[in-house]
Amino acid sequence: MNAQTVRILFVSDVYFPRVNGVSTSIQTFRRELTALGHETVLLAPEYPIPHPDEPGIVRIPSRRVPLDPEDRAMHWTRLRRQHEALAGERFDLVHIQTPFLAHYAALSLARRWGIPAVATYHTLFEEYLYHYAKLAPRGAMRALARGFSRSQCNALDAVLVPSIAMRDTLQRYGVEVPMAIVPTGIRLPEFAGGDGARFRAHHGIEPGRPVALFVGRVAFEKNIEFLIRMLPHVRQEVPDVLLIICGEGPAEHGLARLVADMGLGDNARFVGYLDRATDLAIGLRMCSCSPRAPKPRAWFCSRR
Repeated sequence: MNAQTVRILFVSDVYFPRVNGVSTSIQTFRRELTALGHETVLLAPEYPIPHPDEPGIVRIPSRRVPLDPEDRAMHWTRLRRQHEALAGERFDLVHIQTPFLAHYAALSLARRWGIPAVATYHTLFEEYLYHYAKLAPRGAMRALARGFSRSQCNALDAVLVPSIAMRDTLQRYGVEVPMAIVPTGIRLPEFAGGDGARFRAHHGIEPGRPVALFVGRVAFEKNIEFLIRMLPHVRQEVPDVLLIICGEGPAEHGLARLVADMGLGDNARFVGYLDRATDLAIGLRMCSCSPRAPKPRAWFCSRR
C-alpha cells in the first residue's frame, strides 16, 4: 500500500440495484477514488433482486420498509456487528451517505475507532417530506426535517454538499461544522456515441422535433410538476415541443394525471427507466448540441 493511500468506509441505506442519485454518486466517487490510488469499502443493504457487485461491497441482510416498496432497512444488529468484522481493516475515514440507520451505525463505528466521520447531504428533506406524510401539517414536517438535519450534521466532523445552495440552506438550519462543496461528477465516456435518431424512431418522435428531456427519479422532490406546468407557456413559442420524462418513481401516476388534466398528452411523454449504459446515452445524444443532432430548444436534466 502506498504511503498516500487513504482507506474509506462508505455506509449507505441504499445502493444498486436500487437506482437513484445516491447510488450513482457512491459508485462514481468509489471508482474515482480507486483510480487515485485510494481504497474504499461500502456497507449497503442486501436486496431480493440479485445484482453483480464491484469489489469492496459488503451486503447487510435487510427487510422491507412498510409503505415503501423501493427501499430496504438493514438489520440493525447485523449492521452494528460490523465493528468486530471490520476492526482489523484500519480505516482512515467513515463517509456516511444517507441519514437513516446508516448514519447512526456509521457514526458509532467512527467514534469507536477514533477516526473522523463525514457525510454527504444529498437531499433537502423539507422540500418533499410532507408528500410522504400527507396527514401531518406541512409546517410541522418542515420544522422536523430542519431540526433532524441540524442535529445529524452537527454530530459529524464535516459535511459534504453538492451545491452552494445546499450549503447555504444548511447554514440557515444552524449547521456549524465545516462544509465543503463537492458536486457529483458525470463520467462523460459513458454517454458518448448514442444514436439519437434510433431513440426517436423507437419512441415515435419525428426527426427535428424540439425536445426537452428530464432524466431522474420520478419523485416529488424533483419538482417535475413545475416542468409540466410550464409547458403551456413553452408551447406559445414552440407549439410542437415534447417533454420526455425518463425515469420511474412514486410521483409518476400523479404527474401522468396532471398531464391528462392539462390536455398536454401531445407534449409530454413518460418513457420509464432507461438503462444508463445504453438507452440513456442514446437519449442524451438526441438532446445534445452535437453538430450531428438537431439543436434542442431546452434541456432539463436532474443528477438524480
